[in-house]
Amino acid sequence: MSQQRALIIFPTYNERDNIEKIVHAVLPLDARIHVLIVDDNSPDGTGEIADRLASEEPKVSVLHRDKKDGLGRAYIAGFHWAIENEYDFVFEMDADFSHGPEYIKDFLREIQNYDLVLGSRYISGVNVINWPMSRLLLSYFANVYTRIITGMPIRDATGGFKCFRRQVLEAIDLDAVTSSGYSFQIEMSMRAWRKGFRIHEIPIVFVDRIAGSSKMSKKIMREAIWMVWWLRIRSMLGKLN
Repeated sequence: MSQQRALIIFPTYNERDNIEKIVHAVLPLDARIHVLIVDDNSPDGTGEIADRLASEEPKVSVLHRDKKDGLGRAYIAGFHWAIENEYDFVFEMDADFSHGPEYIKDFLREIQNYDLVLGSRYISGVNVINWPMSRLLLSYFANVYTRIITGMPIRDATGGFKCFRRQVLEAIDLDAVTSSGYSFQIEMSMRAWRKGFRIHEIPIVFVDRIAGSSKMSKKIMREAIWMVWWLRIRSMLGKLN
């Protein structure tokens, strides 16, 4: 039996200060780890740095997209690439160190027994550093709201640090996923949950980005508010594939 392989997908837009550091931080953690950088034509030169990393390290690959088109579409492109290249485990992870590389070993351990492992900021208290109280409360109650409306037994449905078995991504109609930001994270977990896949949360501490600027916007927050109702209705109608 060949060794299992894990792919960490980093969607990037203007991450030149972080991308090289995060790649060098994750690759030594486990021999199974490979990296895919999905760059949305960053004007700050992130794509060029990614190409150099790929030329220097065979475990690094790059997908270039023509324009900034949302976090969700970047991940969908990465998921398709992961499936085509037959990776066993596929990570979503931010490139800005808000998701600590030290948790990757926990994900790789737990994914042996589950189909989707989520890094949760709220499963053991509230574990967020460097956020203003207003954003923390918004995130916390957005997850309470999501849990009530969708029925998913997940404490942190909006988090973006997660690991899928490839079979989960193969079972989901990825091209039907149209949301982005918070709601993309909710939608992917909801589709996996409705298909009966085993979901498990592990505690993480989320530390707001070290360098660069946040991609959060009011548009992303508004989308998340109505998306949970759309997901619930589609689920009730048996149309969430």
